[in-house]
Amino acid sequence: MLNEQREDYIRAIYLISLRKGVARGKDMSEYLKVSKNTVSAMLVRLSDENYISHKNYGTVALTKKGTSLAKQLTMKHRLIELFLVKILKHQSNEVHSEACRLEHDFSQKSISAMNRLLGNPRLDPHGSQIYQ
Repeated sequence: MLNEQREDYIRAIYLISLRKGVARGKDMSEYLKVSKNTVSAMLVRLSDENYISHKNYGTVALTKKGTSLAKQLTMKHRLIELFLVKILKHQSNEVHSEACRLEHDFSQKSISAMNRLLGNPRLDPHGSQIYQ
């Protein structure tokens, strides 16, 4: 199992790639609010673990394994955001950071139950597709 930090990087690569078409270390540094050196060190680890492919100072791409994990994490994050808004009555502009913390800890069993409770929704509270 990956630690939270690795999962955050994988999800960041995924989201940046969706928005910009490609992910670069500089983009990740800004998104995650960490130094470029910190990003470089993590990219080496993720490459060694076959979650990404990258070249120094170039673009970063998720492997099939990395993409699968990123989609799963994004689905969990968006479902948790919706749960926080619909069930716990949080404001939609306040749920992102809470969902970032919780996405790493909820079991698949809990996520499935949450999905059923919410009626198998398609969109998160921000209008993004939950399942991609």
